[in-house]
Amino acid sequence: MAVKIRLTRIGRHSDPFYRIVAADSRYARDGRIIEQIGYIDPDKGVENAVVKEDVALKWLNQGATPSETVRAIFNRKGIMAKYHESKKNGK
Repeated sequence: MAVKIRLTRIGRHSDPFYRIVAADSRYARDGRIIEQIGYIDPDKGVENAVVKEDVALKWLNQGATPSETVRAIFNRKGIMAKYHESKKNGK
């Protein structure tokens, strides 16, 4: 099973809101998810995104692949740096 960390859209027609989820890549964008990692409101920006850092690192260490958008969010939050540091230290 190929797990991806990606965005799932929720919210009203002209008022998007996204959840950051770990999902099987074979399912639809808004389909079945494995675990919710966080959420982002695009109106408030990436700085106000809420991410469960320990859960995100758990999925990254298990081999989940983040989408480009999620990777950018994780970079801004410093999660990718912690992930690469843990890989460098052999944890």
